[in-house]
Amino acid sequence: MLPKFPCNRITAASLLTLLLSPTTQATDLPALPEPVSNQVVLATSVGGKTYVSSFMGLGSGKTAKDVHNRAWQWTQGEPVWQNVSPVPSRARLSGRLAASGVTLQNHFFLFGGYTVAADGSETTSAESYRYSPVTRTYNKLPDMPVAVDDAVALSYQNRYIYLASGWSQDGNVNLIQRFDNFTQKWSQATPFPGTPSFGLAGAITGSVLVLCDGVAVSYQPPPRQYQALAQCWRGDIDNRDPAKISWQVLPHPDGKSRYRMAASPVTLDGKVYLAFIGGSETAYNFNGMGYNGQPAEPSTAIWLFDPASNQWQQAEPGQGVMDLRTLISLNGELYSLGGMLKGQQVTNQWTQHQIKLQP
Repeated sequence: MLPKFPCNRITAASLLTLLLSPTTQATDLPALPEPVSNQVVLATSVGGKTYVSSFMGLGSGKTAKDVHNRAWQWTQGEPVWQNVSPVPSRARLSGRLAASGVTLQNHFFLFGGYTVAADGSETTSAESYRYSPVTRTYNKLPDMPVAVDDAVALSYQNRYIYLASGWSQDGNVNLIQRFDNFTQKWSQATPFPGTPSFGLAGAITGSVLVLCDGVAVSYQPPPRQYQALAQCWRGDIDNRDPAKISWQVLPHPDGKSRYRMAASPVTLDGKVYLAFIGGSETAYNFNGMGYNGQPAEPSTAIWLFDPASNQWQQAEPGQGVMDLRTLISLNGELYSLGGMLKGQQVTNQWTQHQIKLQP
């Protein structure tokens, strides 16, 4: 749908510009102050105001020196983003990639990620923080028991946060680490029975969570090999004991693995689906170059899982974007912010994901 303007303001040139613009580009929302990819983007509404924050990530240069811990915040209705304090770090290198994040009780929770040294060496962080968009302050949380990056963070019952699988310094883990925001303590939930992976995606609705894809690691034969995974698993959380999860394997939507896509619940025609959006069929290093030596390109596919029928539904293709950590909802519409577009171009723009079921 084209933006609405008074009739006497539309010129031939402006109309042509609108017609040539991608319909999925949210041009009415302010762009980030700079391009950034692989960051955590979270939103919440407090006291009638909606806040969106972007934490950490990778700049447009896509080198180790472009990994940062900068943060920005936008209040819906305001014209520009505001700089806020960088994400704290106890490590020598403060910038982090592939952190996990989730909104809970009107706060933003940030977990892990990894630093990249000038020589290319990467170190997984165990640090965890809670951020208040109202006071714009961070509070240190207990470190996660096992440091992970490229994991999935999911909230449950407005109390618990699950960190699913991910990379832990020397390899992938099958852990489901659970943080209780009431007690401020970590524990372990039923482990993930699939192949442990990093760069996987997941979403939750009610007590049903779904995890898909990512990258597996093989050490035989040397050197270390990375293999894209086409796998999906459903987990049903026990309502009486949230540490217990019953897992079942799901058929894969199309047999084509995607790396660093993002997922979120969406409601279509009154029914709740779990939407998996973006990512790339080529597993890649942080600069967008595939582990196979080929440049990664974003996927336009959208997968929709229906928890009620336990089936995947076909959705029309959307705007291709990869290197995502999260999706957010504004005014009932689903967006990603930043990430990489075609040609591994790091962007500072919003992408609106207009999800439509195929007939």
